[in-house]
Amino acid sequence: MGSRSSWSGRVTQVLFGFDELPNSENGRAFDDPTIKEAAPVPEQDLRTPWLFAMLALLLGFAIGIATWLLWPDTNDGLTQADLDEAVEQAIAAANDQPNTAAEAFGQIAPSLVVVRAWEPGVDTADRDNEPSVIGTGVVINEQGQILTSDHIVANAGSIELTFADGTKAAAIYASSDPDKDIALLEAVGTTSALVPATMGNSRTLAIGDSIFAVGNPLGLTGSLSAGVVSGIGRSIPFPSEDDRVLEDLIQFDAAVNQGNSGGPLLNADGHVVGIVTALADPSQQGYFIGIGFAVPIDIAAGGTADGPSQ
Repeated sequence: MGSRSSWSGRVTQVLFGFDELPNSENGRAFDDPTIKEAAPVPEQDLRTPWLFAMLALLLGFAIGIATWLLWPDTNDGLTQADLDEAVEQAIAAANDQPNTAAEAFGQIAPSLVVVRAWEPGVDTADRDNEPSVIGTGVVINEQGQILTSDHIVANAGSIELTFADGTKAAAIYASSDPDKDIALLEAVGTTSALVPATMGNSRTLAIGDSIFAVGNPLGLTGSLSAGVVSGIGRSIPFPSEDDRVLEDLIQFDAAVNQGNSGGPLLNADGHVVGIVTALADPSQQGYFIGIGFAVPIDIAAGGTADGPSQ
């Protein structure tokens, strides 16, 4: 067993890895030639990873410079000629698109009728006596029959029709179906050649389909508004004091107001798929708030009168 000095030196080597033991008297004991000296551990060259990193960085930089130099220059800037050409192309593309609303209105315009009704006892010859109600109707056959809303004409003393060409004629309250708010009028006397509207198939309507409401809102004759079908098979209370309910109505969001009643609701082809009858009016102000209703044409015209259909 060695001395204290020799042992402490060995511990120091084990713990801290000194290459040589401290000098001591017993230091010679470790010079025993039978004990082979451990092979020296080669030193790690710490410069190698940095060399590879620098080479990679230089290579990436060289690739970036080459790409920038060889890439085609596409940023020449817009000229006024480029802008003018783009505008012309946009206008041409817009003109190539069919104007569905205009086409639909063109289909129905010859068949539109302004319906004016006066209370009983009013002298209609006196132009100062304004009509009590203005609504809309649509010609459904060449015999001069017109579909409209019953609530416009049910209590009228006299009714006047104004056709698309400006011709005026008195009307007979021919028949009605109050439960559907539908009335059939007949023109009295000679009128111009009447153009019946084309009837559509209201049973094919689906929520989201484009529709157009055409009529005389607030006396503004020949007005069109566009929207979509927003509901099918709706029921609403009849706008009167009784307990009747209008059923199986088409709900839509095209703007309608007083004067639209009795007017046609059109599909995208300009075919009549309903007769406008009411608008949602919870505040009782009589103005459109986003929801209108129409009687489907197969219900409105069923058993009453038939026009051309598709």
